[in-house]
Amino acid sequence: MNIQRSFFGIACRAAAFSFLMAGTALHVQAQQTQSVASTVKAPVLLASVSAPAGIASVSSSSSSSSWDADAAAGARFDLLGGSQPPPRRRYGRPNYASGNSNADGSPKYTFLAGMGLASPIGNTHKYETPSYDFQFGGGRNFNKHIGLLAQFDYDHFGLQGATLGNQLYVENIYSEMYFGQTISQLDGSNHVWSFTLNPTFTLSTEGSWGTYAVLGGGFYHKVTNFTVPAESCDPFYGYCYTVNQNFDSYVSNAVGVNGGFGITHKISKFSNERFYLEARYVFIPNSQRFGYTAATINSDTTNGTNLYPQNSNRTTYIPVKFGLRF
Repeated sequence: MNIQRSFFGIACRAAAFSFLMAGTALHVQAQQTQSVASTVKAPVLLASVSAPAGIASVSSSSSSSSWDADAAAGARFDLLGGSQPPPRRRYGRPNYASGNSNADGSPKYTFLAGMGLASPIGNTHKYETPSYDFQFGGGRNFNKHIGLLAQFDYDHFGLQGATLGNQLYVENIYSEMYFGQTISQLDGSNHVWSFTLNPTFTLSTEGSWGTYAVLGGGFYHKVTNFTVPAESCDPFYGYCYTVNQNFDSYVSNAVGVNGGFGITHKISKFSNERFYLEARYVFIPNSQRFGYTAATINSDTTNGTNLYPQNSNRTTYIPVKFGLRF
């Protein structure tokens, strides 16, 4: 009985000693962990901080601990501030200026080529009929909204049947009076070629589509040619054929103006090439000249040799052209 009590007492003492040793070990481990953490962090934080000269001479442990804590706090503050990115730089509108582009990214130079239909209007329509036309040119873009184009245009017209009939009558009266001969057939055409300067104003661009207005002026050269059928023979092969031979011509020069609107469409999203379709109004204030007409040829023979004064009438027409700008 005494043996069992002694064994129970020894077991209780051993258990108490084991718990005491485990608690002591945990406490020592926690202190070592905290000491290691302080040892690792302190040099990193204090590396960028130099202590003042007065404090460096203090040797007491309390002063050293106080300086280490303050220096660590200051270093932490400096490190956080130094790790932040620099202030973001403010940027203005991108500048794309180069040898071939303006500051807004638009091309400095532009070229065009197109063709279409020219239709006489007003009094001009009484003498002429619609026909073909073409144009080409190039110029300078000052920005994406304003440009200046130099253009050459050729606008061709036919002649009304009444115009040809009246002219045949006038030509025969005059030829019979002075040359004693007449002609049986007469054909003809009219054309205007011009050199102009044209300010162009881009109004809007929505995706691939754009609209623009154009206003310009320059030199206009108007020519009417009358032809008669003539026989021509090939000297090598010996066969003959009929061709239109120039019979009479009339010229009128003037300074004129034009204006109109157009639309454009990009060929692709990233290209500068655009298809364009435009219509303009052309006004040429030609100087009226004296001459014979069907109404005056029999009553007045003092107007010289101008048998088609209508060529010097004021000229108005609308050219519609389709082409490519690049």
